[in-house]
Amino acid sequence: MPPVIDLAVFTFALLAAGVVSGLLAGIFGIGGGAILVPIFYQVFGYLDVPEAVRMHLSVGSSLAIIVPTSLRSFLAHRKRAAVDMTLLRGWIVAVPLGAILASVIAASASSRELRLIFAVIAFAVALRMLFNRPGWHIAEDLPRNPWKWLVGVLIGVLSGLMGIGGGVLNNTFMSLFGRPMHQAVATSAGVGVLISIPGLFGYAFAGWGEAGLPPFSTGFINWIAVLLIIPVTWFVTPYGVRIAHAMTKRQLEIGFGVFLIFVSARFLYSIFG
Repeated sequence: MPPVIDLAVFTFALLAAGVVSGLLAGIFGIGGGAILVPIFYQVFGYLDVPEAVRMHLSVGSSLAIIVPTSLRSFLAHRKRAAVDMTLLRGWIVAVPLGAILASVIAASASSRELRLIFAVIAFAVALRMLFNRPGWHIAEDLPRNPWKWLVGVLIGVLSGLMGIGGGVLNNTFMSLFGRPMHQAVATSAGVGVLISIPGLFGYAFAGWGEAGLPPFSTGFINWIAVLLIIPVTWFVTPYGVRIAHAMTKRQLEIGFGVFLIFVSARFLYSIFG
């Protein structure tokens, strides 16, 4: 059992991550999983959770935390009439289907493969954050079905494999097709709800009966980590929404992009180093 002081440090790190992820949920319409997953991976490793299930547990626990975070962010944005409810209704099957497919893939994937997936997608998202330009457009409106529906499935799959709420992916999609960034951010919060709820059940089922899981785990969901961070993110998210509607996000995009580069490099080193 790690010393009490070390556990206190990691508890503080988790709480700090909850604050940052809650702010990001409001600012970018994301669930904060890109921050929580690597922190969970380090903490679970320190607590001697086997490598075979450590990344799965990190992703699943992150998705469980995203449920209330995304819901709170979505409700706050909807009060401002900023959410594209038509798009969300069109994705009410596509995005959850993608999240469930992700849990099926994760059940047969190794920890190494999940880390590689996270690292590659995180690096791509980081490049988008660092070099994003508001004027970049593919078209002036969203594509028609079936392409739009397939994009929803893809966002669900990639987000479910990373343990994120899909905000950065949906923000990119909507902004490239001419939608205002504030609408993209607000709608992404709703996408997070569509991803996290089926993702939670999917990862709980996928990890059912796995050996080496820490106490108070249901499949690949650890409820101690979830219950520790949820109150913090629930309290902080509305402040992120206020920031999103009151300031430019360019500096925050750069900071988040640099963070993702670091996380991607850390995971790649753990695989190939």
